[in-house]
Amino acid sequence: VVRVLRALDLPAKDPNGFSDPYVKIYLLPDRKRKFQTKVHRKTLNPVFDETFTFGVPFGELPARRLHFSVYDFDRFSRHDLIGQVVLENLLEAAERGPEVPIWRDIQEGGGVRGHGGT
Repeated sequence: VVRVLRALDLPAKDPNGFSDPYVKIYLLPDRKRKFQTKVHRKTLNPVFDETFTFGVPFGELPARRLHFSVYDFDRFSRHDLIGQVVLENLLEAAERGPEVPIWRDIQEGGGVRGHGGT
Protein backbone atom coordinates (compact mmCIF):
# COMPACT_ATOMS: atom_id res chain seq x y z
CA VAL A 1 0.00 0.00 0.00
CA VAL A 2 1.37 3.40 -1.02
CA ARG A 3 -0.06 6.68 0.19
CA VAL A 4 0.97 9.84 -1.62
CA LEU A 5 0.69 12.61 0.94
CA ARG A 6 1.89 15.90 -0.48
CA ALA A 7 4.69 17.86 -2.12
CA LEU A 8 6.28 21.11 -0.99
CA ASP A 9 7.90 23.95 -2.92
CA LEU A 10 7.49 22.52 -6.41
CA PRO A 11 8.91 24.65 -9.23
CA ALA A 12 6.42 26.71 -11.25
CA LYS A 13 5.93 25.39 -14.78
CA ASP A 14 3.08 27.65 -15.92
CA PRO A 15 3.22 31.36 -16.88
CA ASN A 16 0.90 32.17 -13.94
CA GLY A 17 3.69 31.24 -11.49
CA PHE A 18 2.11 27.94 -10.46
CA SER A 19 1.88 24.34 -11.61
CA ASP A 20 -1.01 21.89 -11.93
CA PRO A 21 0.76 18.87 -10.41
CA TYR A 22 -0.14 15.21 -10.34
CA VAL A 23 1.91 12.08 -9.60
CA LYS A 24 2.31 8.86 -11.60
CA ILE A 25 3.50 5.88 -9.53
CA TYR A 26 5.14 2.80 -11.03
CA LEU A 27 6.27 -0.36 -9.26
CA LEU A 28 9.49 -1.24 -11.07
CA PRO A 29 10.70 -3.23 -12.87
CA ASP A 30 7.15 -3.90 -14.13
CA ARG A 31 5.97 -0.58 -15.62
CA LYS A 32 2.53 -2.08 -16.31
CA ARG A 33 1.54 -1.58 -12.68
CA LYS A 34 0.90 2.13 -12.35
CA PHE A 35 -1.39 4.59 -10.63
CA GLN A 36 -1.99 8.31 -10.94
CA THR A 37 -3.19 10.93 -8.46
CA LYS A 38 -5.73 13.59 -9.25
CA VAL A 39 -4.51 16.89 -10.73
CA HIS A 40 -4.27 19.79 -8.28
CA ARG A 41 -4.74 23.13 -9.99
CA LYS A 42 -2.58 26.24 -9.48
CA THR A 43 -0.42 25.14 -6.56
CA LEU A 44 3.22 24.54 -5.69
CA ASN A 45 2.32 22.72 -2.46
CA PRO A 46 -0.28 20.09 -3.40
CA VAL A 47 -1.90 17.85 -0.79
CA PHE A 48 -2.70 14.61 -2.59
CA ASP A 49 -3.58 12.29 0.33
CA GLU A 50 -4.36 9.36 -1.99
CA THR A 51 -3.79 5.66 -1.33
CA PHE A 52 -2.91 3.00 -3.90
CA THR A 53 -2.53 -0.78 -3.54
CA PHE A 54 -0.09 -2.69 -5.75
CA GLY A 55 -0.71 -6.15 -4.25
CA VAL A 56 2.88 -7.42 -4.26
CA PRO A 57 3.95 -10.40 -2.14
CA PHE A 58 6.15 -9.37 0.79
CA GLY A 59 8.99 -11.58 -0.49
CA GLU A 60 9.21 -9.61 -3.75
CA LEU A 61 9.82 -6.25 -2.06
CA PRO A 62 13.66 -6.43 -2.13
CA ALA A 63 13.57 -6.70 -5.94
CA ARG A 64 11.12 -3.84 -6.43
CA ARG A 65 11.40 -0.05 -6.57
CA LEU A 66 8.72 2.63 -6.47
CA HIS A 67 9.08 5.31 -9.12
CA PHE A 68 7.19 8.58 -8.58
CA SER A 69 7.01 11.04 -11.49
CA VAL A 70 5.55 14.47 -10.74
CA TYR A 71 4.02 16.19 -13.76
CA ASP A 72 2.47 19.56 -14.52
CA PHE A 73 -0.85 19.04 -16.30
CA ASP A 74 -1.28 21.05 -19.50
CA ARG A 75 -4.65 20.88 -21.23
CA PHE A 76 -3.46 21.61 -24.78
CA SER A 77 0.15 20.41 -24.84
CA ARG A 78 2.38 17.68 -23.51
CA HIS A 79 2.48 17.52 -19.72
CA ASP A 80 5.74 18.86 -18.25
CA LEU A 81 7.85 16.59 -16.05
CA ILE A 82 8.50 18.47 -12.80
CA GLY A 83 10.71 15.81 -11.25
CA GLN A 84 11.09 12.24 -10.06
CA VAL A 85 11.71 10.18 -6.95
CA VAL A 86 12.80 6.55 -6.83
CA LEU A 87 12.26 4.73 -3.55
CA GLU A 88 14.51 1.70 -3.23
CA ASN A 89 14.72 -0.91 -0.48
CA LEU A 90 10.95 -1.34 -0.17
CA LEU A 91 11.41 -4.12 2.38
CA GLU A 92 13.04 -1.66 4.80
CA ALA A 93 10.26 0.86 4.17
CA ALA A 94 7.59 -1.80 4.81
CA GLU A 95 9.27 -2.91 8.04
CA ARG A 96 9.03 0.64 9.41
CA GLY A 97 5.34 -0.05 9.67
CA PRO A 98 2.26 1.39 8.04
CA GLU A 99 1.68 5.12 8.13
CA VAL A 100 5.36 6.04 8.57
CA PRO A 101 6.00 8.97 6.18
CA ILE A 102 9.08 8.85 3.97
CA TRP A 103 10.23 12.19 2.51
CA ARG A 104 12.51 12.45 -0.51
CA ASP A 105 13.83 15.36 -2.56
CA ILE A 106 12.51 15.45 -6.09
CA GLN A 107 15.22 15.04 -8.73
CA GLU A 108 14.73 17.63 -11.45
CA GLY A 109 17.22 17.23 -14.26
CA GLY A 110 20.66 17.37 -12.66
CA GLY A 111 19.55 19.23 -9.53
CA VAL A 112 17.25 18.81 -6.60
CA ARG A 113 14.14 20.94 -6.03
CA GLY A 114 11.05 20.51 -3.96
CA HIS A 115 10.16 17.83 -1.48
CA GLY A 116 7.72 14.97 -1.87
CA GLY A 117 6.02 12.97 0.85
CA THR A 118 5.17 9.34 0.22
